[in-house]
Amino acid sequence: MAARRLSSLFSRSLTSGSASKLLSQGRTVSRFSTAAATEKLITPSVDIEYTRLLINGHFVDSASGKTFPTYDPRTGEVIAHVAEGDAEDVNRAVAAARKAFDEGPWPKMSAYERSRILLRFADLVEKHSEELAALETWNNGKPFEQAAKAELPMFARLFHYYAGWADKIHGLTVPADGPYHVHTLHEPIGVAGQIIPWNFPLLMFAWKVGPALACGNTIVLKTAEQTPLTALYVARLFQEAGLPPGVLNIVSGYGPTAGAALASHMDVDKIAFTGSTDTGKIILEMAAKSNLKPVTLELGGKSPFIICEDADIDQAVELAHFALFFNQGQCCCAGSRTYVHERVYDEFLEKAKARALKRTVGDPFKKGIEQGPQIDSEQFQKVLRYIKSGIESNATLECGGERFGSKGYFIQPTVFSNVQDDMLIAQDEIFGPVQSILKFKELDEVIRRANSTRYGLAAGVFTKNINTANTLTRALRAGTVWVNCFDVFDAAIPFGGYKMSGIGREKGIYSLHNYLQVKAVVTPLKNPAWL
Repeated sequence: MAARRLSSLFSRSLTSGSASKLLSQGRTVSRFSTAAATEKLITPSVDIEYTRLLINGHFVDSASGKTFPTYDPRTGEVIAHVAEGDAEDVNRAVAAARKAFDEGPWPKMSAYERSRILLRFADLVEKHSEELAALETWNNGKPFEQAAKAELPMFARLFHYYAGWADKIHGLTVPADGPYHVHTLHEPIGVAGQIIPWNFPLLMFAWKVGPALACGNTIVLKTAEQTPLTALYVARLFQEAGLPPGVLNIVSGYGPTAGAALASHMDVDKIAFTGSTDTGKIILEMAAKSNLKPVTLELGGKSPFIICEDADIDQAVELAHFALFFNQGQCCCAGSRTYVHERVYDEFLEKAKARALKRTVGDPFKKGIEQGPQIDSEQFQKVLRYIKSGIESNATLECGGERFGSKGYFIQPTVFSNVQDDMLIAQDEIFGPVQSILKFKELDEVIRRANSTRYGLAAGVFTKNINTANTLTRALRAGTVWVNCFDVFDAAIPFGGYKMSGIGREKGIYSLHNYLQVKAVVTPLKNPAWL
């Protein structure tokens, strides 16, 4: 599958008969009070069967017997109660993963057979994609069209990709200065602890689980407490695909308990985390203070999106709109600082405001909806506080800025103009549908301003001039730079950040490095041929 922009996938209407059936059988649970949101909310007819922890091949209750609620962000109502794992459950899961690695078949299995299991799993995901998309939307709030037409195909593609890598991981023969035969072995690192976020539960699962399994590791994965349901569902599909017990273990729970126990565990050989920069610092410290386990981190961002004076304004407006508002603005690489050249600033601003006002907000299960709710009350209130901060700092509120509807966690698409670099809305990661539009005059100036941030995850450039594009792509301190596009993802394209946006890269060949140890083997040669 060629790399492509996510918007091109989910903007098309659903045509699948099973998708239409899945939604038409839903029941009415609520109604927006505003005139713009009078459609009844739909609950999909998808069963929630998996709410317990997965440890050593079995779905089990937590050791404490505790559960926690997981919510529908459209209403704030409880969807299900999920087993709440803590340190004791992490210990059980790590023990199972350790045994599966040290004694079990997975790392000793032929790489080809591991590849076949991953392929079977990917095929099962495609078979159950409609249920998974519905469950992802229900638990996360993202548009169903986005989940069904973009994220589920990409999820399956990622596992097909890593299945292809499983039997192609090999070392090198190294020429040595002397009568020695030297070669390197690339071996699995061991038990991998993985902590995934709530904004892309399935895709982040794939980014971490795919390369770890392809390399022969075993896993203990902690889901985000907001969105545990789809990871537990696909764990069952892994069992059906033939993954041996103990190879993949899933503990749902909270960061200060289950997450901390995993990051500081003495028998976990590696930790991978996606989430906030502040939490990433805590995890890095825990890993260092325990057994000095290696850490990969994919953290926050405040990505610049630079609109040059030669840009096609209509295209630039649409692309900048997508770069910020995609996934309710809950995207670590969102183009959240829109820098526009002064010569086209007024025209861009007028059209950006008009595009935001046309954005469709509502029940994410409804066809044509572009924006669903924020994930939960905490995030909802955080975004509203940032909007208030923007107003108080004298940025101009062009549109939006308030709650959408009267129930759930919906926020109006919001646009600020006259934003200055020292304002909080231009410095902090808002993680919501808030577009900040800034003005620039010279190329050197915008490079300096774009790089004046603690983050360095991504950047966007919109220009017709190849020299301008080349200058910006080399000058911007970011792990990904999109030129005349944004959010183009593919299994083979590496992703990660500079500075406080993280450590290491995910996806592509670079992700394999996170889950391998390199061993040098040196053997004396008697009567070498060249002597």
